[in-house]
Amino acid sequence: MKLTDKEIIMLMSQSQTSEKGLRAMMDTYQSRLYWHVRRLIVQHDVAQDVLQDTFIKAFQNFAQFKNDSQLYTWLYRIATNEALQQLAKMKKMQKSDEDAENHMQRLVADNADHNAEEIQILLQKAIQTLPEKQKLVFNIRYYDELPFEEISKILDMSVSTCKTNYHYSKEKIENYIRENHEL
Repeated sequence: MKLTDKEIIMLMSQSQTSEKGLRAMMDTYQSRLYWHVRRLIVQHDVAQDVLQDTFIKAFQNFAQFKNDSQLYTWLYRIATNEALQQLAKMKKMQKSDEDAENHMQRLVADNADHNAEEIQILLQKAIQTLPEKQKLVFNIRYYDELPFEEISKILDMSVSTCKTNYHYSKEKIENYIRENHEL
């Protein structure tokens, strides 16, 4: 049985039950956070490492959780920051931004489920061409269907900036698919 956020927060807030709270938090949010990170990182093993780092950070810094946002929003922000740090490390290993973009597109193709439809792979490749902020906003809005107000809190940007980034990302993705889809 999954616990509510209120129950998880109560467990995490007390030292004698904090490990139980961490397990409950992981049971509740592991899958959603994994797929958020995986869409950014692409590689399963690296996404798993980032997810583990996310929960370690959440556990170590739980005292900083201010209960003024949803627990998921706070965890999402930690996961996003961890994923961005990992992406920065991965980009440093590439020679240029163009190489990094091509590298990420190759990773999408290499890590695609063998049952994935061509259009899904094309969508993932298109997403990898977006600038970082647009990629983040698009992934969170499109896949997790979060409202712009929540995305704004997670990414620490205004609601209007989130909406603008989403609009531009959709246009770029549509153009990419039109240009690269073989009829």
